[in-house]
Amino acid sequence: MGLGRLDDKVAVITGGASGIGEGTVRLFVDEGARVVIADVQDAKGEMLADTLGGRAVYQRTDVCQEADVRAAVQRALDEYGRLDCIFNNAGRGGTVGPIAEIPVDEYDATMNILLRGVFLGMKHAAPIMREQGSGSIISTASVAGIKGGDGPHIYSAAKAAVIHLTRSVALELGESGVRVNCICPGGIATPIFKGAFPEGADDSTVVETIKPFLARFQPIKRSGVPDDIARAALFLASDDSTFVTGHALVVDGGFMAGRQWSQQPEFMRTFRPMSW
Repeated sequence: MGLGRLDDKVAVITGGASGIGEGTVRLFVDEGARVVIADVQDAKGEMLADTLGGRAVYQRTDVCQEADVRAAVQRALDEYGRLDCIFNNAGRGGTVGPIAEIPVDEYDATMNILLRGVFLGMKHAAPIMREQGSGSIISTASVAGIKGGDGPHIYSAAKAAVIHLTRSVALELGESGVRVNCICPGGIATPIFKGAFPEGADDSTVVETIKPFLARFQPIKRSGVPDDIARAALFLASDDSTFVTGHALVVDGGFMAGRQWSQQPEFMRTFRPMSW
């Protein structure tokens, strides 16, 4: 059992049926929260809610659709009477390829889930939290939103927008006691990489296959896992972070710190300054 850091708190977690979302749902419930699992993966979402008993419910939610996001927030109120946290986590890799070859409809679909979905979550959580005088809005951004060349064009642009939207909305809602932050994961082994595998590959195969690949890119020599991000979300949802807002929390095993020491040019690793 957890330490009860979310006792009596209620959260909506989008994309909560798998990957980072599922890991966060499980951790939040373990820490005492009641959770609305908002996703479009009905079978997985219902199964997860069943395993967690009365501490979680599943709500089918396409985060691109305002009515669905509104309904997920309302489900939290109907089931549990309040809303202390919304984790705008639903996402996908989206469209890829050279800029001149990206179809406009794929651009729209990518931006809808990665940015519109975050906007809608903020929009519908804000009035409730403002009235309560408390609450934590968390969104999943990415290191690709900070540094170029580490994600597809549109994905990277959307994640950069999530970071700046976070800062902007934090300035508005902070005066009402509501905190707004985002998390910037590095390489996390989740089913988001499924598109790079043959059709029909199951989630566990994707995750286990991608781990050794992701382990190469940061000083901490392992891939990230959903629990790494879930624990960051736990900090931001809990009362441990009541003086933290407008922040983009990087969770990347040191990737953004720079080039790994073992990959530095030899003279950088062996250079000794002259004595005068």
